Amino acid sequence: MKILISNDDGVFAPGILAAKQAVEDLADVTVVAPDKNNSSVGRRLTLFKHLELNACELEDKSRAYSVSGSPADCVIVGAKYVMDEKPDLVIVGINSGVNISCDITTSGTVCAALEAVSLGIPAIAVSLLIDPITSYVQDDNGEWYIDYDFTLAKKVLHDLVLKIMDKGFPQGVDLFNLNVPSTYESEEVKITNLSHKMLEKQVIDNTNEEYEEIFKYPLDEHQKSDDLIMITSDLIREYEDGSDGYALLVDKCPSLTPLNVNMTCKELKDW
Repeated sequence: MKILISNDDGVFAPGILAAKQAVEDLADVTVVAPDKNNSSVGRRLTLFKHLELNACELEDKSRAYSVSGSPADCVIVGAKYVMDEKPDLVIVGINSGVNISCDITTSGTVCAALEAVSLGIPAIAVSLLIDPITSYVQDDNGEWYIDYDFTLAKKVLHDLVLKIMDKGFPQGVDLFNLNVPSTYESEEVKITNLSHKMLEKQVIDNTNEEYEEIFKYPLDEHQKSDDLIMITSDLIREYEDGSDGYALLVDKCPSLTPLNVNMTCKELKDW
């Protein structure tokens, strides 16, 4: 079996090494990922523009490739250029952060998996829900960092790939969206549906003293306007039973959502 692994956090993000380690005993693995973070870019493609492709080394000294483009770009370049043969499976992740609900269409992680499906390759998008209480720790100098625990995510991903190798994808399923909590109460994987939404979004501006620090420095060197706004978001905490959000945040167990890329609704005969 040949597996292509990518992500949207960048080729040197810890999650992509964790994904590789989870399945490298099962298949021939190739890693092709963005050269820098590309979170929330959706299915953006870089067409008719130059892309830089560079060989690099992951932390375990294994070979990988970086691409100066989006996660979807990386899947195309990996499957059609880097690999000698079309991969049997594409894995995107392990993403640092949750990807649930109908908001997944903004996710670089899930949309890279959608790009794989468009190439005729089944895919898994896998993300880690990071617990802000247990995952953020301080070093000896008092600096904060994220202590990623991919243990359960690696186990579930490994078992899922094993099952796919044994039984294939279920009929009508193009890709799986797997989310695993870093702090969990059960290792049981629940089959879920998409929640209505994941993020509550709002727009803030620089006229409020509460947000003064956020707008203190310009984010764009070509910025001309003194009136600045920013879209912010908060994770929704209430979800319907049976949804991906409910499994992760209420049951605190892994969520596996089977998806089909054909979003066609029923025929509108009487509309």
